[in-house]
Formats: sequence, C-alpha cells, structure tokens
Amino acid sequence: MSDIAIFGGKPLRAEPFPEWPRSTEIILDKVSYTLQNDTWGVGSNVINEFNSRFADFQNAKYSISVHSGTSALWVALKAAGVKAGDEVIIPAYTFIATATAVILANAVPVFADIDLNSGNIDPVKVDLLITKKTKAIIPVHIAGNPADMRGLTNISEEHGIPIIEDAAQAHGAEYNGTKVGAIGLGGIFSFQTSKNMTAGEGGAIVTNDSEFFDACFSYHNCGRVRNGKWYEHHRLGSNLRMSALNAAVLIPQLDTLATDMIIRDRNRGMLDTSLSEIPGINPMVSMDGSRSANHLYMCRYDASEFNGISRETFFKVMQAEGIYTYKGYSPLYQEPLFITDPDEYPWLKDRDYQALELPNTERFANQEAVWLKQTYLLGNYDDTKDIIRTFEKVTSAMQKEPQRFLELKFK
Repeated sequence: MSDIAIFGGKPLRAEPFPEWPRSTEIILDKVSYTLQNDTWGVGSNVINEFNSRFADFQNAKYSISVHSGTSALWVALKAAGVKAGDEVIIPAYTFIATATAVILANAVPVFADIDLNSGNIDPVKVDLLITKKTKAIIPVHIAGNPADMRGLTNISEEHGIPIIEDAAQAHGAEYNGTKVGAIGLGGIFSFQTSKNMTAGEGGAIVTNDSEFFDACFSYHNCGRVRNGKWYEHHRLGSNLRMSALNAAVLIPQLDTLATDMIIRDRNRGMLDTSLSEIPGINPMVSMDGSRSANHLYMCRYDASEFNGISRETFFKVMQAEGIYTYKGYSPLYQEPLFITDPDEYPWLKDRDYQALELPNTERFANQEAVWLKQTYLLGNYDDTKDIIRTFEKVTSAMQKEPQRFLELKFK
C-alpha cells in the first residue's frame, strides 16, 4: 500500500495535460486582420462570416452570435414566446444558467429528473410535468452527450410545445446523423473559456425557423427588426451582440474542431472500454446513432463495490495520484438561488423547490457522478493510459485494503 500516493507513495501522474484555451498562429492572424480591416462590432463582416459558417457547421439555416450562452438561452426563450408566469421544463442536473435564463424571462423553472445511464433529462419524467402553463422544454446535452431527442420531439409534437436545445457543451455533437441545436425549434451554444470552442466568452443560437430567427435577432439587438430602421424598436430586447474579436477567435476553431473531436472520440473510447472492466465504475451511455461532443468525461461510482468507501475519498485518492476527479453539479433545485424571495421573484412565490425530491438526480449528483476535466480528453495515447492506470491502481487498492481508506479523514 506504500505506493499509493495519499499514503506517501509516488503519484502515478506528474505531467500536465494539454493546456486550454489554445492559441494558434491562425487565430492570431484572424484577430490581427479583424483589428486592422474590419468593423469591431455592428456591421462586421467577420461576425457575418462566423454566423454563416457556424450555421453550416451545425446543420442549421441560421445562426446568431451573442455575448454568452446564458444570454442565448434568454433570447431563445423570449423568441419562442415564453412570457411571464409560463412554465419551462428543464433537467434538474445542469449548469445554473439553464435555470437562471428561465427566471430572467420571468418564467417558472420546472425540474425534471434524469436518466441515470446518460445523465440527460428523462422524456418519461418530462411528459408527467406537462401542464397548460408549459410553454417550452429545454433538454441539455450534458457533457456534450445528446439527449433523447426522439422521445422529447414526440412530446413536443403531441402538446405543441417548442424545444430549445441547451447545447452549450455539445459543439459538433450528432443525433441520428444530424448536428444538435436545430433539431428542435432552436438551440444555443456557449463559447465560454472551458468549452470545446472558446472565445473566452460568447454564445450562439441556431435554428431552421425563419420567424424564430427574426425574433432572436430582435431580442439580441435592442428590439430592432431585420431590415428595419436603426432607431425603431419593436421588443424589449437588449444589446447582447457578440464582438467581432470574439468571432475572429472562433472562426479558425471551426477548422480544428473536427480533429479535436476525433481525438476526444478515441480517448473516450479507450476510457469506456477499460473502465467498464472495473466493478463499481460505470461509464455513461450514449443514445444509439448519436455522437457525443465529449466535452467532459463522466462515469458513475458505486460505493457498494468498494466496501462503502465514499466517492469523496475516492476523489482525494485519485487527485493525490495526479488525476483530478470531482463531483460536478449539485441538484439544481437545491441551490441557494431557489430559496426564493417572493419580493424579488413574485411569480415563484408558490414554488417550494426545497421540498422537491428527484431520486435519480440526487443519487447521481450526491453519490455517483465522477467528472474528469475536459482537457483530459485532448491528451495522447499515453496520457489516456495514465488515467486508466490510475483508476485501476486506486480501485484495486481500495478493494484489497478498504479499512485504510475508510479511516481517511479530510477537512
């Protein structure tokens, strides 16, 4: 047991994984060209170029770039017709922005439980939550793994409720051979620092629906309408436009993302194959016919296979070996935000989010979910083998001498 790092042994991994974000000469050249030759904001040819190319990349007719994924969600909800007091069904396991965008639209987040095998929203649970007030459904392609869009589309068509895809982590992901984002009425993407395409900050909305596109344009551009007068405002929109410099950073990444996705596919495949051989470590499942963007690597930890050793102890032992594993999201409805102040959010005054109990979400978030950083999926063969060897080393030691691990105490 002396070779286990947390007990004084040598860590298995000491080298860093690939850095992110990643600057290239092509990105620097595009930014320099934009600074010297283009308008930096409204009227920018570079912004137009990005919108056109990103729409093509995501198999969509239209794309509008905005300054964040959160803003993209708000714009999409308003463009879909969501009004004050309307209900929007979202997964209980996602980043906070999925919910805050709903509240910013003066609407009510309704939390649906997830499927444990994929981590994505469960269409069966969604169907049970439909009411006369439901005006949109937001599936999140968690970690870049496409949600069950067939099941959700059936619900959408049956009830006449639009789907807004939260594809913030799913650049290039595919469902049945079609890129995600424009499978529903529309979808949003994020270009925040950690994302597979990044400009530091930024977002985009894609769609195949021209009326929805026109409404998105208006909400993101101070209520103006396309081809209208500059000082003519039809909606309560805001200035949520992307800078030309962000677009310049993103355009070259449309040419490198395909290669990055192949690397991510390979590394995810290696991890899935090897980790599935370890009792108590269960890789996440993707829908048949889909391709994940593999933004993150997630798997499930079953403490019963490790003599009750907690997931948090497992994290500490893995981290000591040089592989950073962590829990990720908490159940979203348990965030302090949802202990709501009726003076600030009067449309939520009858909602008791603290009383919610969604067993799959709570089990996944509080006991089982294991995350690896997104840069880990960009490593080479040896990097990925180090991750596998660390999982094997730690889990084997925990199974052989569980008592030593059970006695570990952390602040």
